[in-house]
Amino acid sequence: MSGTEMKRTPFFKILIANRGEIALRIMRTARRLGYGVVAVYSDADCDALHVREADSAVRIGEALPTQSYLRIDAIIAAAKASGATAVHPGYGFLAENEDFAQACRDAGLVFIGPSPEAIRAMGNKAGAKDIMRKAGVPVVPGYQGADRDDAVMLAEARKIGFPVMIKAVAGGGGRGMRLVEDAAAFPDALRNARSEAQGAFGDPTVILERAILDPRHIEIQVFGDRYGNAIHLGERDCSVQRRHQKLIEEAPSPKVTSELRARMGAVAVAAVKSIGYEGAGTLEFLLDERGEFYFMEMNTRLQVEHPVTEAITGLDLVELQLRIAAGEPLGLRQEDVRFSGHAIEVRLCSEDAHHDFMPQSGRMALWQMPDGIRVEHALQSGSEISPFYDSMIAKIISHGADRNEARGRLICGLEQAAAFGVTTNQGFLISCLRHPAFAKGEATTSFIGSHRDELLARRANDKAEAGLAALLLYVTNPHAPPWRSGRSLAATFPLTMRIDLGHGATDVDIVRNRDGSYLASLNGGEHRFEIEQLGSDTIRFRTDGIMESARFLRDDDRLHILHRGATIAARDLTLASPVSAAGSGGDGKVRAAMNGRVVAVLVTPGEQVTAGQPVMTLEAMKMEHVHTAGVAGTVSAIDVAEGEQVTTGRIVVEIAAA
Repeated sequence: MSGTEMKRTPFFKILIANRGEIALRIMRTARRLGYGVVAVYSDADCDALHVREADSAVRIGEALPTQSYLRIDAIIAAAKASGATAVHPGYGFLAENEDFAQACRDAGLVFIGPSPEAIRAMGNKAGAKDIMRKAGVPVVPGYQGADRDDAVMLAEARKIGFPVMIKAVAGGGGRGMRLVEDAAAFPDALRNARSEAQGAFGDPTVILERAILDPRHIEIQVFGDRYGNAIHLGERDCSVQRRHQKLIEEAPSPKVTSELRARMGAVAVAAVKSIGYEGAGTLEFLLDERGEFYFMEMNTRLQVEHPVTEAITGLDLVELQLRIAAGEPLGLRQEDVRFSGHAIEVRLCSEDAHHDFMPQSGRMALWQMPDGIRVEHALQSGSEISPFYDSMIAKIISHGADRNEARGRLICGLEQAAAFGVTTNQGFLISCLRHPAFAKGEATTSFIGSHRDELLARRANDKAEAGLAALLLYVTNPHAPPWRSGRSLAATFPLTMRIDLGHGATDVDIVRNRDGSYLASLNGGEHRFEIEQLGSDTIRFRTDGIMESARFLRDDDRLHILHRGATIAARDLTLASPVSAAGSGGDGKVRAAMNGRVVAVLVTPGEQVTAGQPVMTLEAMKMEHVHTAGVAGTVSAIDVAEGEQVTTGRIVVEIAAA
């Protein structure tokens, strides 16, 4: 193709309309290709790494996404003010918003993504299913009619047959999605899905689908250019999920044969060619145990999990996006695409897996990611994890000659990651990767639900960890005598310490023996430690004849430890006064389980409630969390208002017990 035939849309500076790790990821490729980069930020992100790394940055609003990163007018104005001539939407917020793509076009800005028309056609789940159905592609049965009255939706759900899936028509990432088992649960699930979709995407519209139980979630990466060329880059298996959000992704899928890959890829390419699609896109399918696949939706954007495709193809997907947006032809034919080895990605999230994956926020006291493995993140020690945005704080990606090698490298990388100060799902991810079902490539979308107890089982060496925590709290106490190796003639007396590892207080007796070793006694058991070396953040010790080491960070009465790949957070309660367990609700007071925004108060003063009845919905990290009554009784006070921002432990509803 000669230069005169090409429809060039040159640009020189790119505004990235997103935040965090994806903003940094786009900057990296953009700068390599010679583009300037502009960041945008909310008040919550004014000190964020993506802001400091950009050539320039523009404030676009307050902390809440609806008041900042979802404001089309503010982002267009920021592009104009900064001199940017193109906008990259990242993979969230406005990436699948046709109005945003149109606003960029109207403002003379190059939108690095598909056209508004393509987003309208494929970005809407209902419209995309119609297009695919007409093309003869099997789709999941469901309802996406114009009449979405509550009674109509319930009637249609009955026709489809329970269980059904409620899904937001806009966006992705599991927001606005609910699996409903029966008609009784449908009204509340519908309300919650609509509310969550409105908060996440600014559109409360939902559709219904039959729930296909225990499938694999397979997606096909596609690229198209403005000259009618289109290719696929193989599949990704995204079956390991919690709350309908992906947690582990890999390429290729352990269950997709070369023949099935060719079939699914051909369907995906035909679909994007039929609408003249430009840029990166992903078609998502459910694959059942018989090998039949059903189209679910298309994401008209770059995906969070794109690095695994980059790893096995050797291609830079952001570079392809930028070149296509500038008017270059794709430059790749399907036969040019080659796959090498296996790649797996995990999403490291600030959440507590042991408490229903509850989002966590706060200050990351120590943040150190492993070397020798790809990590995408935007944090450093001292960074604040905000309650306003997604809980994913890093992606860790491994690549190996085969699946087992990639899995082993990823486990080793996770074991070396130090994330102290905010609870993460680090240990849970390691458990998933080590589980026999995952190791054999047998994980489906029901993997976490089916193996939840095993994946969340307390470690077998809990007592040893309590002993190690007590030892470190003892020897790092600023008032304790300095540690010295070797024997001592001094008399030794046991010190009783009360510590909490997150699941109840434990009393541990610590005594230093005259031979220089330490003995930790708890719950009838004893653990002997010989300290070989004690530094400011590492300890090397011998126990049970084995030499080991651990990293630690002392933060007032709290101690963070990285030992055997697990992060342990210990609190010294020795001198603390007894306190009630916040959030239990057993005293009639319902407390906020995390920092967040009140999106719905579900009861009124004087109302009679039963134990377990929903009383308030809190939104944190773009997910809604229903709080329930801890006791039966009468609502005596409501201490918050809808829209109010609350902190962890704040009393939100008070109930006088019956």
